[in-house]
Amino acid sequence: MSHLSRRDLLRASGAGLLALATGSALAACGYSGSGSASGGDADTGTVTVWSWATAAAALRGVVPAFEKDNPGIKVDVQDIGNPAIWDKITVGLAAGGQGLGDVLHIGCDYLPGYLEKFPGGLANLSEYGADSYKDKFAKGLWPVVTGKDGHAYALPWEVNPLGFFYRKDYFDKAGIDPAGLATWDDLVAAADRFKAANPGISLIGINKAANPDPDLDFLQSLMQLQGAFYFDLQGRITFGSEPDVRALATVKRLDDAGLIADAPGDQGWATLMKAGRLAVAPMPAWAAHYLETKFADQSGNWRLTKPPAVIAGGKRTALVNSTHLAVAASSPRRRAAWKFVEYALTRTASVNSMFTAGGVFPALTEAYADPMYSAPSTFYGGQPVLRTFADLAVDGGDPTNYSGDYARALKLASDAQTKVFLKGGDPAAVLQDAAKQLAQQTGRSTA
Repeated sequence: MSHLSRRDLLRASGAGLLALATGSALAACGYSGSGSASGGDADTGTVTVWSWATAAAALRGVVPAFEKDNPGIKVDVQDIGNPAIWDKITVGLAAGGQGLGDVLHIGCDYLPGYLEKFPGGLANLSEYGADSYKDKFAKGLWPVVTGKDGHAYALPWEVNPLGFFYRKDYFDKAGIDPAGLATWDDLVAAADRFKAANPGISLIGINKAANPDPDLDFLQSLMQLQGAFYFDLQGRITFGSEPDVRALATVKRLDDAGLIADAPGDQGWATLMKAGRLAVAPMPAWAAHYLETKFADQSGNWRLTKPPAVIAGGKRTALVNSTHLAVAASSPRRRAAWKFVEYALTRTASVNSMFTAGGVFPALTEAYADPMYSAPSTFYGGQPVLRTFADLAVDGGDPTNYSGDYARALKLASDAQTKVFLKGGDPAAVLQDAAKQLAQQTGRSTA
């Protein structure tokens, strides 16, 4: 998995997410919903793990030590590919668990949908002692892996706190210290000074026409900084709520101030970045290595700080996405599969080796005691950027419920943002209209 595909993954791409939107129909095609899925609790045998790309390679690195410490268990890590893995998991769950791997690598945008649409499809890990690790991960993640019954159905692996990457050279020219910007409106207030010192440079790049795909990472992060999203933890629609309107209104104010550049097409954002035309990248932890790799010629110019709050005195931390390892309820060796999940995700040696190998920023907070998180980075002018992200992860954020209807919400949110960008739409009006449409499409109540 390339780092850019991480950015794209948590938008609604791939048929798997769309399949979840009709998961009720799929469930009727064969999933019993009984919770057993004909699995078993064998604690030996060969455990099959489904993941993708660099994450799969990182998991393979844990296998030799695990097999040595757990005789009788062999592990086969398979790179299913992204987005192919979502299709395979969805189809397998719809077929009552037939053909699924034992351990499944699942993103935060899919996990709630699987739990909603296919109850009993994932093993209850609380039965194996998962709850003892509840406080070991970044704050805000445990509710994401917990079902409505209060049991854990996965363990957090990767966490991505939101960061505020900025071009120090551009802000220095304008005499602005980004670390002192308490809110996004402080950036709007400094817009004229910034633009006068940096003609032709914008702060943020967004694909305003959402062509070919939605570009909502920034808008969603502004919601999450306020503990909001499209749905609350009970699955009720919160689209059109005051925090969501504030988020889109903030985007509009930044755009009206001339601080958002249009980044059309698949490579629009990367093109602007490569040309040095963007001064800010409000992106999560995975982006630290991505920026360093893709824009090496800008070494020494970038820095990182906490993101500004949306409102004065508001939170400056958000966990914008995460991935997890779950066990298929249909696995005949659930206990052996759990042992591998536990070994891989609750030991600092395991998660840090995987981070080094595959760039998967660990959710296990005790891992951050390793000296590598305080190491200076040449690309970031000697700043220990991993330490900043580690601190943000420890602070944590509010949990985000993507629900099983994220694909629908994403489309409506994209349409609303495009109306604001291209047609001068009022943020409150377009979001309230989107909330009504979402309620009609899903049958969900509004909070």
